[in-house]
Amino acid sequence: MATINNNYMKLPGSYLFAEIARRVAAYKEAHPEADIIRLGIGDVTQPLPQVCIEAMHKAVDEMAHKETFRGYGPEQGYAFLTEAILKNNYESRGIHFDTDEIFVSDGSKSDCGNIQEIFGTDNRIAITDPVYPVYLDTNVMAGRTGELQDDGRFAGVTYLPCTAENNFQPELPKEKVDIIYLCCPNNPTGTTLTREELTKWVNYAKENESVILFDAAYAAYITEPDIPVTIYEIEGARDVAIEFRSFSKTAGFTGTRCGYTIVPKTVKGRAADGSLVSFNPLWNRRHTTKFNGTAYIIQRGAAAIYTPEGQKQVKELVSYYMENARIIREGLNEIGLSAYGGVNAPYIWLKTPNNMPSWDFFDKLLHEVNIVGTPGVGFGPCGEGYFRLTSFGDRQNTIRAVDRMKNTLRF
Repeated sequence: MATINNNYMKLPGSYLFAEIARRVAAYKEAHPEADIIRLGIGDVTQPLPQVCIEAMHKAVDEMAHKETFRGYGPEQGYAFLTEAILKNNYESRGIHFDTDEIFVSDGSKSDCGNIQEIFGTDNRIAITDPVYPVYLDTNVMAGRTGELQDDGRFAGVTYLPCTAENNFQPELPKEKVDIIYLCCPNNPTGTTLTREELTKWVNYAKENESVILFDAAYAAYITEPDIPVTIYEIEGARDVAIEFRSFSKTAGFTGTRCGYTIVPKTVKGRAADGSLVSFNPLWNRRHTTKFNGTAYIIQRGAAAIYTPEGQKQVKELVSYYMENARIIREGLNEIGLSAYGGVNAPYIWLKTPNNMPSWDFFDKLLHEVNIVGTPGVGFGPCGEGYFRLTSFGDRQNTIRAVDRMKNTLRF
């Protein structure tokens, strides 16, 4: 009989968002008349920028003619997209990469989860707590951690607490770690690392021969000048950091799926024989073996955001969601709740009232005001007593949700 990968048995019984969906479905079945407003899962609600739609329509038409039909494309991405990304997101900031250091994919979630395959299972990982579940869960699946402990943490993992007490700024690990996951702007807390703080992490990685896996999926939402838009703005980062970026929240591609990863050739690890090996060709081998490439039509749509009109439309889209964030954050403050984030990120991280457990607050919102959010404890033990709301709803529902909380919630 075939055996299973027993590492999967270490994982908690349900993925966070699956449990949310289960609870909402049960409530909806019992209360079919309920008008539920969803501010939980970070899915977007506004249409794709018009330039993307037009580019995709044109690409579809190309597929209808023999002369312009496209079959298999380069797994790493078409040059028209990779060159546009490098020019607009990096070269415009004085940062240069070769075209074979960028890999287009179906989104940063996939890449953040898959990148661990090119690292040995004996590496010790460090994650912030709370954290986006994909970072931790994929390492558990790979066998890079021990068992789940009574305190909700996995043995063999270095947790970096991020709470209001330390201003959501993770401290450098006290022990040596090999792989560091950083998300900035952060999901779920909506907070950021300043240039000074991020420099400390780059310096730590250089001193300890560590690699930073830097998730910059929300870079388009940064508004404050001292927050780096890419980790490669920090001197020395191209020697120690791999960066993940996404079109999902930048341009509404959650349903069309496109992202990319920068793997500089200068980021290296140590082989069993002691020699230094670049991670770039390893990721290229993995990428081309297990991925057939993002669809041509989607890549044409993604490339359109780098046109002047595309940049204008993307800024309007981001501004729309950030105005929602302002409405939520200020509304929470009005009813006496402490709220963080929502300035450089589309997430608002609030402290639950009276130390209420996160899942209790989830149920309170769902049952009393028919609003769905995300319990903070689902992101890690340090998320207990916190709760995440997203600004990706439409404006009318965002305003309605805040009004419901103002008029109904009592603590």
